[in-house]
Amino acid sequence: MAINDSVHSLYSDHHSWLHTWLRSKLGNSADAADLAQDTFVRLLQRREPVQLTTPRAFLRTVARGLVIDHWRREELHRAYLEALAHLPEAHVPSVETREVMLQLLERIAKMLDGLKPKVRRAFLLAQCDGLGHKAIAEQMGISLRSVERYIADALYHCYLLRYEDED
Repeated sequence: MAINDSVHSLYSDHHSWLHTWLRSKLGNSADAADLAQDTFVRLLQRREPVQLTTPRAFLRTVARGLVIDHWRREELHRAYLEALAHLPEAHVPSVETREVMLQLLERIAKMLDGLKPKVRRAFLLAQCDGLGHKAIAEQMGISLRSVERYIADALYHCYLLRYEDED
């Protein structure tokens, strides 16, 4: 069975159920409809056919990841708007700039999510706070060698994700 046929069958048999499940998680039908569609788009992007013995469990797993991403974006969006509310009116960016910034923040958050907490903290201390490796080691209570390894791991992780996005 071709990928499209397999996904079409899943869609026909389970879309309504998935939309209902997502609506119960998200609290609104519009977001549920978007994420239900995104779930099936993800399946269409797979290289191998989808043949499942428990299709609803599989769809729920894919959709749950999308729900988590949705909530993360919503929280990031709220935090950004709250930060903007504290700016003097003369420094508030245009609507277009805000959208570009939100997209950039979402990409950064997605990259950082894949890092272990200590690696993420060391990386952020270096990149955002401008601390040197020695200062990071002191602040985190770890060795200089660990800081160097954490930052190298973070940079490698970001490098890999950057090139995955280009594929």
